[in-house]
Amino acid sequence: MTTADARGRFITLEGPEGSGKTTAARHLARWLEARGRSVVLTREPGGTPVGDEIRTLVLHHRGLADDLDPRTDALLFAAQRAQHVARLIRPALNRGAWVVCARYADSSLAYQGAAYGNDPDEMRRLQAFATGGLVPDLTILIDVPVEVGLARKRHGAWNRFEDTEGIAFFEKVRAAYLALAAADPARFRVIDGSGSVSAMDAAVADLVSRLLQADAGALRGG
Repeated sequence: MTTADARGRFITLEGPEGSGKTTAARHLARWLEARGRSVVLTREPGGTPVGDEIRTLVLHHRGLADDLDPRTDALLFAAQRAQHVARLIRPALNRGAWVVCARYADSSLAYQGAAYGNDPDEMRRLQAFATGGLVPDLTILIDVPVEVGLARKRHGAWNRFEDTEGIAFFEKVRAAYLALAAADPARFRVIDGSGSVSAMDAAVADLVSRLLQADAGALRGG
């Protein structure tokens, strides 16, 4: 099966702080490219020039990022997501590429929704509007205990969440992710991110290989 024959797929990696999703996304992109797929690797917030500016504002701008009203925060994340989908993700899928994205709409349901207390129904409607209804083919939730994840992030760049929020906040985030996965087992797969990077990569590759096999079977059947 050539790249031209393959249908574009959208895979998101989610997880609390320090779960390893960014590294896993990067390794997955390489793994897919080695199997002949055209791959777009991206992240949220970010992915476009507008998104990168919003990323700086909501995560790394001291004095602004740490003083956002929860509704403002939710709207800013939604704005970068709308631009991301319109300018990068949908065009890539339409040309047959596989899109691998570290964080997507589920992050907002966990952080801006469950942890910051924005109404969950309003948050779902906001995500549907921002994404135009685009749902991933597969969402891999990399789960780690909160203390493990925060310990990994301790020496990174200043991040408003890690600097201003306590353990209780991140426990809400983790619980929300697990609840989302339980509510949508057809899309979500949960893996343990507390082990080695190689073990996590193997688990991710096993899940994604099933999509490759499904696509190959569909082409043979067609």
